[in-house]
Amino acid sequence: MELSVKQIADLLGGKVQGDGSIKIKKLDTLQEASKGSISFLSNPKYENQIYQTQASAVICNMDFSPKNTLKTTLIKVEDAYLSFSSLLEEINRQNSLQKVGIEEPSYIGENTSTGDKVYRGAFSYIGNSVKIGENVKIYPQAYIGDNSTIGNNTIIHSGVKIYPKTKIGNNCIIHSGAIVGSDGFGFAPQSDGSYKPIPQMGNVIIEDNVSIGSNTVIDCATLNSTIIRDGVKLDNLIQVAHNVEIGKNTVIAAQSGISGSTKIGEHCVIAGQVGVIGHLQIADKVIIGAQAGIGKSIDQKGTIILGSPGFERNQYLRSYTVFKRLPDIENRIKELEEKSLNLPTTED
Repeated sequence: MELSVKQIADLLGGKVQGDGSIKIKKLDTLQEASKGSISFLSNPKYENQIYQTQASAVICNMDFSPKNTLKTTLIKVEDAYLSFSSLLEEINRQNSLQKVGIEEPSYIGENTSTGDKVYRGAFSYIGNSVKIGENVKIYPQAYIGDNSTIGNNTIIHSGVKIYPKTKIGNNCIIHSGAIVGSDGFGFAPQSDGSYKPIPQMGNVIIEDNVSIGSNTVIDCATLNSTIIRDGVKLDNLIQVAHNVEIGKNTVIAAQSGISGSTKIGEHCVIAGQVGVIGHLQIADKVIIGAQAGIGKSIDQKGTIILGSPGFERNQYLRSYTVFKRLPDIENRIKELEEKSLNLPTTED
């Protein structure tokens, strides 16, 4: 990495206050930064560190006004934390996209096409009639099934398994151990108590700018498509069942499970270890707290859900003040019963 302060400011949509020609070679914290580093200040309680930092540049909020003399160049943005995160993401992407060429041994099937600047790692397997865009990086031991499509600038990390007929858009990242397109959990109960598997004939569609974490599994649809829309971010260890649709820019944290045929709206936030049953509709901008259990559709946009079973936040908080005191309430009820019935206590 080597970018000028001006280039970074242009990338982030920020304004330079100082020398825009300074070259930046690495990212670091305010305390540990040295010459050639860039850092950020978003929390006012760390403001004192900006006056001692050795960083060549610091990303800060537009409203930051230094109280003491600065030795560093500033890049002023609307949201310093978000901008620094975006810079980290861009540099990581650039580093990941540097590899080009074919390592051996690797396999590519018949009627498969690849764009320019593609990287294929050792022991990777690409099936028949696959279409791979430009600047795609497929790391060692990845598997790409027949008739799949991968868009430009997408990164497939080591050990990823992509089943046949999967469609992946541009600028996606799929991390190690993820499985895309495995069979949905479909079994028909028989009269003898056994279960007959239902063939899963559909596929998975992943649109642009999607990130899928390590060991996450996305099942194919029974007949049509499981769909992950633009900008969705999935953490590690998530289960997305068959026929699910996840709306644009929704984020889901680790160990959550979405059951079959549930439709999740756009810009939702689903925290860790959330369970959602099948065939539900979840509106846009819904927030679901950690370990919540969702057993019915959420129709109102922007609802915040807590608890298991999950219900609306304010209702949950009012209820919580009661059920955390249930043992005390039970004891008081017993005392009142004894007094009203004039019964002797157990101690008597």
